[in-house]
Amino acid sequence: MLQVKADVVRNLLRLTYAQRVTVAQVKEGHIEIEAALAKLQPGFRILTDLSGLEEMDYACADEIRSFMELVRGKGVSEVVRVIPEPSKDIGFTLMSYFHYGHDVPFLTCETLEEAEKKLSS
Repeated sequence: MLQVKADVVRNLLRLTYAQRVTVAQVKEGHIEIEAALAKLQPGFRILTDLSGLEEMDYACADEIRSFMELVRGKGVSEVVRVIPEPSKDIGFTLMSYFHYGHDVPFLTCETLEEAEKKLSS
């Protein structure tokens, strides 16, 4: 499952990956992300929560790379991820170096509470 939400007040794109994530869900999510981005201003931040992720199809990588390039082009300023276990990273960190660019900082937290504190500071 992939949930997408635009928090307009905080200029924040929230992505939650949970349970088993399929290519079809990520493709549908990509459409939802485009709609959410239309509500946000350049300089928006992204909160990606992988704490509920159990499994993701390997084939989702192409869609995720495409998403990273899309948000870079729309003006993302920071990415904060919740990855409670290193095994759940599934390549997000590595892909970030190539697809967000060097000017977009990203931070990995172990809990959602820690991520929210980082976004509030």
